[in-house]
Amino acid sequence: MKGLQKATQQQTKTHNSRLVLKAIYDQRRISRADVSRLTSLTRTTVSDLVSELQGKGLVEEIGYGQSMGGRSPILLSVIDDARHLIGIDLENDELRGAVVNLRNEIVSSASEPLRNREGEDALQLLYELVDRLISTTDKPILGIGIGTPGLVDTTHKIVLRAVNLGWRAMPLGDILQARYNLPVCVANDSQLAALAQYIFGGEKYDGNLVVVKVGTGIGAGIVLDGHIFHGDGFGAGEIGHISVVENGQQCRCGNTGCLETVASTPAIVRRAHELAHSGDHPPRNGHAKPEGEITLDWVYEAFENKQPAATQAVLEAGRFLGKAAGYLVGTLNVRRIVFLSTLARFGTPLLEAIRQEMVTRALPTLAQDTEIELVDLRPEMVILGASALLMSNELGLNLTG
Repeated sequence: MKGLQKATQQQTKTHNSRLVLKAIYDQRRISRADVSRLTSLTRTTVSDLVSELQGKGLVEEIGYGQSMGGRSPILLSVIDDARHLIGIDLENDELRGAVVNLRNEIVSSASEPLRNREGEDALQLLYELVDRLISTTDKPILGIGIGTPGLVDTTHKIVLRAVNLGWRAMPLGDILQARYNLPVCVANDSQLAALAQYIFGGEKYDGNLVVVKVGTGIGAGIVLDGHIFHGDGFGAGEIGHISVVENGQQCRCGNTGCLETVASTPAIVRRAHELAHSGDHPPRNGHAKPEGEITLDWVYEAFENKQPAATQAVLEAGRFLGKAAGYLVGTLNVRRIVFLSTLARFGTPLLEAIRQEMVTRALPTLAQDTEIELVDLRPEMVILGASALLMSNELGLNLTG
């Protein structure tokens, strides 16, 4: 009984310490008395907890506030560089990482090209990247946050399946914790991108948001009431492997006609090449580029010049994305869907293709109440989502509110 009571007391103390730290973090400059009012904790409790946080190097006194008749209160602030975090994005063609401080500001960054390395080779490459990042900071490291494509058991930190990395049932969290002796969180990259968009996207999202990340792969991150929704089997948002074409192309997942085969960035490039060489859409400059020279940049330039092949390829992809958006509207009735992608450069024509198809695929009343956005995918989005999740897990700093 004494052990249980002691454990309960420690849990209460940890909870209260997180309340105090969050109040200081959110307010940026605040007195002990105001922390007490915000948290409903006694001034003595707040004073004791603040002393502990100062001892850990997390909080500092930064001067005096305005007097309300008595002595001027001493103001507290979180030290932004008191801890650094390692955020990693296991992107499809390269591994990207950054050292991030407690304000989610990137201190340093690094990347390693994947070059089709899989399995143990991919894991060794991850070690090299983490080692490089750790060597760039002399601050205490709070932990490592990983965003990976594929299915992820976030509870046990296991990558259930990541096709591009050749991983199945990879206990990535345990492996990294054993190697670096640091806390680790592992989550799906689209889910972390959604969390980052929710927190850092520049707009106030009220409650619910779906972010569809379109790149080499396609996945959706679902944020409900400010929290990532993972699904019962951790597969919520795996829309890239929903079949949208009957008897379509073989997908790397094993199925045919998946959304990724017709609307990912490689699929658009491939489709533009096919159309440019089909004879139906001859290039206006009189010659077609070889397949290896057709890139997304080339497609964009051709699209801007109203080349029929590029236009058709982009708008076809938009309609397939709109079909997926219709499924999301009908299933979740979330009124804000953001497509996060380098495809944002295609602008209004692509957005309208998505919106028009969505309206035809969902109950009109629901579709008309749904706002669709097309936002450029910043390279650091998954990294920022990973660091935000890590701060929530380790310090109780829930940045969603």
